[in-house]
Amino acid sequence: MGAASGDQAVRDFLAGIRVGDLCSGTVGEITRSDGLTVVLDGFAARPLGSVRPGDISWRWDVATAVNVGGRITGEVTAVDLDAGRVRLAMTATENPELWAFLTTRQRGEILTGTVAAIERFGVFVSLDDGPDHPVFPGVGFITIPELSWWRVEAVSGIVRVGHQVSCEFLQFDDWNGEARLSLKAMLPDPFAAFAEATPVGRRLRGQVTKVVPFGVFVRVADGIEGLVHLRDLPRPLAETTEQALQVGEDVTVVVTEIDLPRRRLTLRDLWSHKGGEL
Repeated sequence: MGAASGDQAVRDFLAGIRVGDLCSGTVGEITRSDGLTVVLDGFAARPLGSVRPGDISWRWDVATAVNVGGRITGEVTAVDLDAGRVRLAMTATENPELWAFLTTRQRGEILTGTVAAIERFGVFVSLDDGPDHPVFPGVGFITIPELSWWRVEAVSGIVRVGHQVSCEFLQFDDWNGEARLSLKAMLPDPFAAFAEATPVGRRLRGQVTKVVPFGVFVRVADGIEGLVHLRDLPRPLAETTEQALQVGEDVTVVVTEIDLPRRRLTLRDLWSHKGGEL
């Protein structure tokens, strides 16, 4: 079979496959980085199927889930006619109830549940209307930045195990089989309120929160910090920033830019309340 006719045969075969179909085949190769290649039933010439490592299983004992020459079945998640590839997810057939639940969630949907566990990297939530997870204590997961609009010093100050929470669904984390959630999305964004009430050019009092090589961060309201860039500092201060300023020092600044989409506040000028203009 020539290359052109072979490519056409691949396209013809893949043209009959749709996302959501179940496909079976034989494992051709297993690699730690790329996952599996699969010789699909109906096309024995070469492997057309692939399974990413995270789509093999949501359990930790992935090594025992597959072997070269073994039979697998997965749900089609993508078909690439140009590359001659079908991407499969074995997790869809291993955990059909959980897969169906996660793939039918919509961004912005409100989900409720109970805090099941608190880890240093986030919070697991056992969802009221969701299935159990094969590994984790809850299908829902809130990363630390999604807990609050404000800096999180201690998770226990926001939620505790056993607390009932309502969260906004952000996305299906298909690597871990989780519903990524946001608790802070249920609260008004303080930056949006600040932007609406604060015009460019307004002078504000604040407190230095961080001195870095490229400038100075100043907290001007609860949960609102802005940057006075090094280039906007007076030359004497720009050259001795770390020696001249201390975290916690009270200063006055002027608003120069409010970038609402990126939630960035830019400031200029800097007056110290203990020593006049810096």
